Amino acid sequence: MEPVSSAVILNDYLIPWAINIGLAIGILLIGLWVVKLVVRISDRLMQRTGMDPMLTRFLASILRALLSLVVVIAALDQLGVHTTSLIAVLGAAGLAIGLALQGSLGNLASGVMIILFKPFKVGDFIEAAGTAGVVEQIRIFQTVLRTPDNREITVPNGKISDGIIVNVTARDTRRVDLVFGIGYGDDLARARDLILEIVEADERILKDPAPAVVLADLADSSVNIAVRPWVSSGDFWAVRADLLEGIKAAFDRNGINIPYPQRDVHLYQVNSG
Repeated sequence: MEPVSSAVILNDYLIPWAINIGLAIGILLIGLWVVKLVVRISDRLMQRTGMDPMLTRFLASILRALLSLVVVIAALDQLGVHTTSLIAVLGAAGLAIGLALQGSLGNLASGVMIILFKPFKVGDFIEAAGTAGVVEQIRIFQTVLRTPDNREITVPNGKISDGIIVNVTARDTRRVDLVFGIGYGDDLARARDLILEIVEADERILKDPAPAVVLADLADSSVNIAVRPWVSSGDFWAVRADLLEGIKAAFDRNGINIPYPQRDVHLYQVNSG
C-alpha cells in the first residue's frame, strides 16, 4: 500500500474540512445576527400593537431560542453531522420534558392567556381560585395577590384561568346591598324615611343611579327593607360600614326595633300523682 502524500491529505481532507468549518462558522455568525434582527423587529411590532411588555419579552425569548436552534442545526449540517438523528433526539427529549412539566406548561399557557386577554390587571381586587386579594404581580407561571390583612398569596395561573374570576374593581361604581329587618309592629314608612335621610345625607352616595329603599321580604320574624345605593368602587366598604352604623343608631333613637331570632320555652308542671 502506497503512503498517502501530504498533498493528497491537504487537498482531500484538510482543505475541505477547513472550508466546511469556515462555512459553518459563517452560517452560525450570520444566522445569529439575522436571528437578533428578526427578534428585534418582531419585538417592536408586538409593542406597537399594545401587547403587554411581559408577554412581548416572553414571546421574543421563545422566538430567539427557536431560531437560534435552527441556525445551530444548519451549522452542524454543514459540518457533516447527521442532523436528522439530532432532531429526532431533540424531539424525544422535548416530548419527555413536556410530559414531566405538564402542570408547569399548563400554568405557562394560562399565564399567556391572562396577559393577552387581561381579565384583570395589577392593582385590581379579584376573587379567584378560592381566594381574594389585590393583584400585585402577573407572572408567566403565577399571579401574586395581597389579601386585605396584608398576606401575600401566590396562585398558579392554571388555577385562576380554570375557574371563575370575579374582578371586584373592574368597574368605576358598585352597588351596596344591605337588608334591615324591623318588627311587624313598627312603622314601616317611618323606618323607610329614616333610611332615606341617612342615605341622602352621605355625599359619597351617587345620585345617578338613584338609591333604592324598598320592601324586600315579609320574613318569619321581621319586615325586611332592602337598601341599595350606588357608590364609587373605592368608597364601597367605608360607605357600607357608615350606613350600617348610621341606620342602626337612627332606629334606636326612634324606637324602631331590629328583631332577632328568639325561642320561647314553655314549662309545664306534671303532677306525679
